[in-house]
Amino acid sequence: MFRPRRVGGIADSRSYTVFRVINAVAIIVICFVTLYPFINMIAIAFSSEGYITAGQVNLIPLGFNVTTFKLVLADGMFWRNYANTVVYTVVATAIAMVMTTSFAYALSKKRLKARPFFVGIAVFTMFFSGGIIPHYVLISSLGWRNTIWAIVIPNAISIFNLLVMKSFFENFPEDLEEAASIDGLTTYGTLLRIVLPLSKAVLATMILFYAVSFWNSWFSAYLYMSKPELNPVTVYLRNLLASATTPDGAAGSDEGLQIAASAKAVTMLLTVLPIVTLYPFVQRYFVSGVMLGSIKA
Repeated sequence: MFRPRRVGGIADSRSYTVFRVINAVAIIVICFVTLYPFINMIAIAFSSEGYITAGQVNLIPLGFNVTTFKLVLADGMFWRNYANTVVYTVVATAIAMVMTTSFAYALSKKRLKARPFFVGIAVFTMFFSGGIIPHYVLISSLGWRNTIWAIVIPNAISIFNLLVMKSFFENFPEDLEEAASIDGLTTYGTLLRIVLPLSKAVLATMILFYAVSFWNSWFSAYLYMSKPELNPVTVYLRNLLASATTPDGAAGSDEGLQIAASAKAVTMLLTVLPIVTLYPFVQRYFVSGVMLGSIKA
């Protein structure tokens, strides 16, 4: 498998071959360590209570059982919170992309007056914030508690994503934008009809970053949503983990024990599954999008 390669008639040295072997082993170990918790969670989700409580479940389900799946999927609050997560993620990602793209495109233009000041303000917020209490008072004063805006607006711009997109737009060919301007396009027309269609890689990457962040977020909802029916599924999962209670609908001692043993794994699996399914469709843009945005000409 690791025979010395010949490139242009020259074989790899023995030390380089050893390096390739060590590198491959290290990557396999890292992949296993990274994937083990997820595989173990799947195994627990489909195993029987006796094997789970005995600590015998590792990589393969033992005593195949889907009782917990049936009862979690029958829980109305789970689906309501799940729908809230979808709505929050879609709306928040759309608003975040509009605000981040607009801000980054403006900051990428050297003709913008006070450009260093705006960049400095943005970077300043990466290291300093007002704190939880002023934040809570502000959201309450605006009347945003128990509304989607308490989750969406305060997290609408990630400074890291902003700087990546700013660097990408700075490397965009100026001649192309000048040609569009000569043809009569305004600044907004150039952005919408020329720049954005040629920026699919970085846009797909930013959508992935924002979607994953909003899908997994729970703290804002935990602070500002006092009604359970408004919570995202992450808060449902958080409450389940914190209280170690079974979802509604548990009946019978055997079912109760089964659910208590595997409810966390089942809920976590159902929560992460959509975002894991989405990832392969945007993965091909991921590396190129980050690299294009991180290299400054």
